[in-house]
Amino acid sequence: MPAVPAQPPPRPFLRLDAVSKSFGPVAAVRGVTLELYPAEVHALVGENGAGKSTLVKLLSGVHQPDSGRIEVDGAPAEFATPADARAAGIAVIYQEPVLFPDLTVAENVFMGRHPTRSLGRIDRAAMHAGAARLFGRLGVPLDPRRLARGLSIADQQLVEIAKALSADARLLVMDEPTAALSGVEVERLFSVVRALRDQGAAVLFISHRFEEIFALSQRVTVLRDGQRVSTGPASALTTETLVRRMVGREVSALYSGSGRRAG
Repeated sequence: MPAVPAQPPPRPFLRLDAVSKSFGPVAAVRGVTLELYPAEVHALVGENGAGKSTLVKLLSGVHQPDSGRIEVDGAPAEFATPADARAAGIAVIYQEPVLFPDLTVAENVFMGRHPTRSLGRIDRAAMHAGAARLFGRLGVPLDPRRLARGLSIADQQLVEIAKALSADARLLVMDEPTAALSGVEVERLFSVVRALRDQGAAVLFISHRFEEIFALSQRVTVLRDGQRVSTGPASALTTETLVRRMVGREVSALYSGSGRRAG
């Protein structure tokens, strides 16, 4: 029986190739390579100062790399501004989004891209229907007609996610999105992230909560001192392994005899 030819690996949507970024004498990111694939949740972990925030700003066009390159769909890409990153299909969902409080949910979702009718008038029926379809895709019952004022942080994040989908985002970067959420809100967010993954989006999930990383991600990248320590399947890792890679020492060496973390 003839051998079945091996299938080529899927192409990453976005690839950082040996990217570095310094601020004066401080090397924030040093030669980091990272591949983000469609239909995958990829966790990024590291201690404070490991380079996570700088990496997010490189992905979002806030900063540009000093060396190395960014590729989108296998082709070199340059994000001179955040608008360039958004145009390439990258959206960042922050802990506490900034919405226009006196506009409706639907108006926030389609800000700057409102559907229009004749004479340039906003087509509110189409806007509300479009927002409702987006929330339906996410599996959340959020009223497009209600004002953004008074929305919980969790609902504000959902508005930002719907806004990203309305702009055809293919990579969603979630920077500590659960920090201000309750347990119930975290579970709802996880359901939304899984729905995004199942619909083909790439998700970069940044968290310091190990239980969230193992519950949600397929692969995990560890940063330490601006460098990539490892990338691998979450299923092959333990909390102890992650901590050891993050800090560069055995877990037992972090604590003194009194039980306190060693300084």
